[in-house]
Amino acid sequence: MKRLIFFAAFVTLLSFSSTAQVTNETLQERIRVVRAEKSITLTFDPAGKTSKVMAVSDNFSKNDASRAGLLAMNFAMGIIYAGDTLERSPDTFLLTFWVMSKKPRFGENHAMTAALKDEMLVIGSARYAAKPREQMEYLNFELSRANLAKIAAESNVRFQLGDQEFTFTPSQMKLLADLLTITAL
Repeated sequence: MKRLIFFAAFVTLLSFSSTAQVTNETLQERIRVVRAEKSITLTFDPAGKTSKVMAVSDNFSKNDASRAGLLAMNFAMGIIYAGDTLERSPDTFLLTFWVMSKKPRFGENHAMTAALKDEMLVIGSARYAAKPREQMEYLNFELSRANLAKIAAESNVRFQLGDQEFTFTPSQMKLLADLLTITAL
């Protein structure tokens, strides 16, 4: 009797774990369904046997960029996972701001906070890199799924990056929500 109960529990657990996976083919279909093919890509590297889902945003508004002394700024978010099957919803996302400016603006202060309706969300300090000859700065964060969901649930999010304030555009907010949707298991 114990073996029968154990076997039934094992089969039930196995059926739950097998449904908690999504193939790259299914993820590609999800990207198509949310109409994000131009902004979200899925790639598979057969040599490294890894997959990458990457969402690239439009630029922030010219007003935000010029007020911060920038030529332009956008961001990319994504996940990297082993193989061609996403085994579970990602706990964290990689978030990188690409900043173009004549001189570095975020070298001294590269922390990020987001002003939500009911809370101030502290994202933390970035891993920072600059390429002054190319007029580029890169601010790299890890953003938890829970915090991404909080941001994506809002309609208007202002955030502080270093000493500068920016507002996510409507298309950027949609991109954040789409990335959550397609990676949910």
